[in-house]
Parts: sequence; C-alpha cells; structure tokens
Amino acid sequence: MLDVEVIGDGGPDAPLPEKIKRLIALALASAGVEDGHVAVEFVAAERIAELNEAHRGKSGPTDVLSFPIDEASAAAGPRELGDIVICPDHTENLREAVVHGALHLIGMDHETDQGEMLALQAELLSW
Repeated sequence: MLDVEVIGDGGPDAPLPEKIKRLIALALASAGVEDGHVAVEFVAAERIAELNEAHRGKSGPTDVLSFPIDEASAAAGPRELGDIVICPDHTENLREAVVHGALHLIGMDHETDQGEMLALQAELLSW
C-alpha cells in the first residue's frame, strides 16, 4: 500500500491530495514500487533555499527537492521512500514538480542520465 502524506498549503493551483497520490503512484510504479510512505511538503522560498544550500551547496530557492530514505534493499516492513519538498512560489507546474520529485526518490537523476528521467516525466504527465 502506498501512503502519501501531504504537508502544508500548495496554494490555489496545487493538485488535491488524491491527485498528488495518483501522480506519485504512477511515477513509483514505473520502477515497480507500489508500497511505502512518501511525504510531500509545500514550503516557502526561504525554507527551500535553506535546504538547497544545506544539501546541494547551491544558494537560493529552487522548485523541488527530493530526499530518498530507504534503498531497495531495506529491511522488511513498510518502506520509507522519502520526502519531496516543493516551493510553489518557484514552481511553474506543481503536477510536474510532484512527478519530478517522485522520480528522484526511485533513483532517477536528470543531471547524470541521457534524458531518460525527463522523457519519462513527460510521458507520465501526458496520461
């Protein structure tokens, strides 16, 4: 069972929690992941800038950050997949940010692959 926890207010353009769960489920299913817990938090620009500096060494706000927790080889029990942090003020498309963050949780990385992650992201968003 997939458990998606939505924290904070994404604003008037944010997808409903049910839609967020569906988007995450689609992204995770692309890697065969169907069970676990994901937290999605909507934060202000100041908070995401702090996280961006602390975890990526980059100054200023960004649109979305992902923090994977359990690896595929984690012990038995509910898998803690990780956290997705989104700054609505720096995000053009919140649906895209949700999918983007979920794909990072399953190990995809658009900065090192040959375009596979962004191609999959576009395909999932077209559904």
